[in-house]
Amino acid sequence: MRQLYKPLLSLCGLFVLAVAALQAAIDVPDAGNLQQDGQTALDSRLPVMLVFSAISCSHCDELEEEFIRPMLLGGEYRDRILIRKLLLDNGSSLTDFAGRRRSVEDFARSYGVYVTPTILFVDHTGRQLAERMVGINTIEMYGGYLDQCIDTALMHIREPERAAAREACRLILRRPGDASPARFNPATT
Repeated sequence: MRQLYKPLLSLCGLFVLAVAALQAAIDVPDAGNLQQDGQTALDSRLPVMLVFSAISCSHCDELEEEFIRPMLLGGEYRDRILIRKLLLDNGSSLTDFAGRRRSVEDFARSYGVYVTPTILFVDHTGRQLAERMVGINTIEMYGGYLDQCIDTALMHIREPERAAAREACRLILRRPGDASPARFNPATT
């Protein structure tokens, strides 16, 4: 019986190493052209998940390793969300949803993103569809909350009448002087 454990243990170890190597080989796509990504999202009826990150952010590395890369590697999210990463501290620029060329830092400021990691869930025009996720507090619950926000964003795209009644992960902002809630869209502010 003991002789069975050694090969089985070795096989399990090799499997873990192979999965780790595959996951390390997966790069999260950068948000270079959000106008083009928005068109892809519109054509595919998908929300866009914007992952704001920084090179010097250990929590960003943890988020990418524990959640974002496995989401891309597994393929279950391919028909649920379009994922794009934005680095705030490398001086990069992008084309925003309206076709304007601008720095990633300026784009992040337009959404009020100042902390990394931050995840936004938006439609093809950049309008937020679900509550933003800022930081990582409880790693054990993060995946469930992330799935709730993805479900909410996807529902706003595919079933907007049903999404209006959904409470989970809903982003409602009131502008000063407004009596009714408004969805935040930096393109219109």
